[in-house]
Amino acid sequence: MDLRVIDDLTELDRRIIVALQQNGRASWTSIAEIIGSSVATVTRRGQQLITDGVVKITVLPTPSSFGQVDMFVVRINCTPGTQLEVARALVSRPDVRFLSLVTGKYDIVAEIMVRGGASHYPDLISPLQSIDGIERWRSDLLLHVYKVGHDWSRQLLTERLASEPGEPPASTPAECAPDHFDDVDWQILAALKQDGRTTFKAIGAELGMNESSVRRRFERMRQNRCVDVITLVPAAALGMGAETLIIVKVRPGYLDGVVDGLVPHSSVRYLSATLDQNSLFCEVIAGSNEELYRFITETLSHLEGVEGWEASMELLNPKRGFVETPWWRTQVGARGLPGIS
Repeated sequence: MDLRVIDDLTELDRRIIVALQQNGRASWTSIAEIIGSSVATVTRRGQQLITDGVVKITVLPTPSSFGQVDMFVVRINCTPGTQLEVARALVSRPDVRFLSLVTGKYDIVAEIMVRGGASHYPDLISPLQSIDGIERWRSDLLLHVYKVGHDWSRQLLTERLASEPGEPPASTPAECAPDHFDDVDWQILAALKQDGRTTFKAIGAELGMNESSVRRRFERMRQNRCVDVITLVPAAALGMGAETLIIVKVRPGYLDGVVDGLVPHSSVRYLSATLDQNSLFCEVIAGSNEELYRFITETLSHLEGVEGWEASMELLNPKRGFVETPWWRTQVGARGLPGIS
């Protein structure tokens, strides 16, 4: 993606992006109706945004689809000058769900899925910790996920757009299990992983099925919470310049109250409980450092039970939702940083 494209986005482009974050598989006709523009214009601009790599839409099975899984947050220190090489090695791993290069006392923060449960973690980390450039590795079990917000741009919406139903936040464990899928389901998901907006008609033609059968299977998987429709977009495309990871330390007995205060906040993109020190792992996205300051001073610091926090700014996000972001390598090149191809 040419980063100059972001600078050239129009207000209409941004409204299309916001609508796609609400529902990545919404038809261009319904998006045009919601944002008040012509179908032809919305179709042309929306498809161009996807072609340019400003937006990537994918459909993925939920982690529970693979059976018992546990998630770990990992904080990594690298030997000087090796952060990008370490990031490149981690991006290629299918068990890495999230990956960010950050400021502060660590160089990289990642979220890793362990199939079979936490007891299999030692087997997984041995090859990961041996990656050249990793100097120190600190991991923590994620006990519970309270919020995964793929539609964080709601905070930018007009009243009409904000009222439209979007992808529900994953605030409770998915009900799906491996036996909810058969071979055909996995073939449908393979097509949608590459392009989350592929039509059911096109998938049916590829698999030798009729359109209605593909649609019915997909809707069943969605209703059973077996799939996530994910719209990835660089925050800068919507003028959101402050992405921050915060570890919030909470006084014992106050965790639920702090969670209740954070989950509804539009700036909170992700929130989970960690095993270590009665803490919360929180990702916040704000329009500016000033807005981040207001979140910290007017929201976080006023929640009863919050004892302190440790924060890191996200500098580069190579992976989200198990998907490599299509813009991170371009961002590296634009900043004149070597080592990524």
